Amino acid sequence: MKAVIEQFALEGSPISCERYGNGHINETYLLLTDKPHAYILQKLNRHVFEDREALMRNVIAVTSFLRKQDSDPRHVLTLVPTHGGELYHLASDGELWRLYEFVTDSLCLDKPETMEDLRQSGVAFGRFQNQLADFPAATLHETIRRFHDTPFRYEQLKQAIERDSFGRAATVRREIDLYLSHEEEADALMSLCRSGELPLRVTHNDTKLNNVMLDAATRTPLCVIDLDTIMPGLAANDFGDSIRFGASTAAEDEQDLSKVEMSLPLFEAYTEGFLSECGGRLTRREIETLPLGAKLMTLECGVRFLTDYLNGDVYFHIAREGHNVDRARTQITLVADMEKKWERMQETVLRLSSKN
Repeated sequence: MKAVIEQFALEGSPISCERYGNGHINETYLLLTDKPHAYILQKLNRHVFEDREALMRNVIAVTSFLRKQDSDPRHVLTLVPTHGGELYHLASDGELWRLYEFVTDSLCLDKPETMEDLRQSGVAFGRFQNQLADFPAATLHETIRRFHDTPFRYEQLKQAIERDSFGRAATVRREIDLYLSHEEEADALMSLCRSGELPLRVTHNDTKLNNVMLDAATRTPLCVIDLDTIMPGLAANDFGDSIRFGASTAAEDEQDLSKVEMSLPLFEAYTEGFLSECGGRLTRREIETLPLGAKLMTLECGVRFLTDYLNGDVYFHIAREGHNVDRARTQITLVADMEKKWERMQETVLRLSSKN
C-alpha cells in the first residue's frame, strides 16, 4: 500500500489509510495526510471490469467535461495525478489504483430519511443528465457489456432455466412464469433507440441515493459519485433504476410482500426533482417513456436476481438461503403495482414536465 500511495502527488505526508464505506466492488480507503488533507484511494475490481484503463478514460472524459461547466471542486469528482502526471496508477502486479479528492462537508445516505432527500437525489441525477446532454455518448466505453440489455438478461434467464444446474427451477416455477409473461416488453426501450425515437445519452447506470454526495448543512446535492458504470444508454434507464430503488415502500429483500408497493408520492418527489433539472433537455418521447424505464429496470433487476438463484447465487451477495428469490419476488411485486398505477404515473410525468 505504501508503494502505491507514494505514486501520487499528495498535499502533505500520509498519516493513515483505512478501509472506508460499504461498497462491494472496489476496495476503497480514506487516506489522511498531516496537512491535513483527505483523499479517497481506490483499487478497481479487475474481475468486474474487463478493461479498467478504458473505464478510467470514461471517468476522465466525463469529469473533465463537467468541470468546464462547474468549477466548484465539491461539485465534480477530482482525480489526483501521480508524480508523472497520470490520473491513475497501474501497479507492477496489474492492479489499477486511483486517488480522488475527498468531498468535504458532505454526507451520503443509504436510504432517504425524508421525501425531500429523494427529491434531491432526483435533482442530482437530473442535473447530471442535463450537464452531459451535449457529451458524445457513443465515444464512451461499455464498461460492463450489455449491462442494461433487457432482452439479453432474459436470454440468460432462459439458459439458466434450461440448465437448471442446481435443481432449483421447480421450486420457483411461479416466479419463472411471472417473469416470462413479461418477456415481450423487454425490448420496448431498446427498439425505440434503434429506430431513432430515443437518443443515446451518457448514463450513470447505478442511480441510487448513496451515489449522491449531499451538502452536510443544506442536504442539497453536491455531486454524483461512483462513475465506473458510466456508459452510453437511455435516460429512462437511469430514471427507472432510481424509482425501482427509491420509490419502493420496502427493502429490496423484503419477505412480507404485503409491504411492497411503488409509492406514488415518492415517485412524484423524485420525478419533480429530476425533471426540474433536465426536463428542458430531454425530448418529448424520452419524457413519455420515463414510466416505462421504471417498469423495465425493475423487471430487469428481478430477472437478474432469479437468474442468479438458478445459477447457484454466484453474482449477488446473499445472507440467507433463498435470498435472491426474495429479491426477485419484491421486484415482480413492484412491477405489478406499477401496472395498477400506470395511468397515474404517466399523468404525473406529463404534468411535471409541462412546468419545465
